[in-house]
Amino acid sequence: MTLILQRLIIISVLPIQERKIKVKVLGVSGSPIKNSNTDRALKAVLDATGCETECVKLMDYTIEPCRACLGCVKTNTCVIKDDGIALTEKAKAADALVIAGFTPYSTIDSRTKAFIERLYPLRHTHGFMAGKPGGAVITFAAPEENDMLPPAGQMGINAVQFYMMEEGMNFVGAVKIQGNVPCVKCVYGDECKMSGIPMLYGPDATVDSVGIKSFEEQPVAVEAARELGHKIAEALGTANKAIDSHEK
Repeated sequence: MTLILQRLIIISVLPIQERKIKVKVLGVSGSPIKNSNTDRALKAVLDATGCETECVKLMDYTIEPCRACLGCVKTNTCVIKDDGIALTEKAKAADALVIAGFTPYSTIDSRTKAFIERLYPLRHTHGFMAGKPGGAVITFAAPEENDMLPPAGQMGINAVQFYMMEEGMNFVGAVKIQGNVPCVKCVYGDECKMSGIPMLYGPDATVDSVGIKSFEEQPVAVEAARELGHKIAEALGTANKAIDSHEK
């Protein structure tokens, strides 16, 4: 059942005065760093929707990955008694979902992946996420212009996009942010033989020459965040117009 059909059923049994639609966009960040580039970009997307929003930081919750036990098939509720159940209910109740993560070892981080996996109970029989608009916000360190490095940013986006595709959601876009390799902050970035700085930026690169990258100083990313927020709002508006037409 699509998002629009679910709403039509709910609205049809409400008194006319109670039929005004109020949408909510849920943003979920897998970044463990307080007020990180990932967090700030996600909040920029949410702000640009103009809708009621909620921003969840997975670092504040305890959530296991899926056990692949299929214990959720009949109940649409996970058998693991942790914060994953409440987070899944937030996603179920939201009208749109934006998932934000980063890419250690060129793939989506473990917290974000665990969150995605724990949304699995919502698919059985009902498809509770189907039809909802969604997007991705991904921070990565590997420069995209270096063809010798994995496409970490795109791989992170794929992890979110393919989840949404498999659940029948409407993936409307993504934001990519150039982030910081941990070596620029660990104190030993210029002397450690395992430093990622030379690998990412060339043999002559140093902590000082690379510097600290900020979301707000990347115009393309800032504009992409604004655009993604507008696309989500537009997708939600389309759903509301369909409901309005039905009421008339």
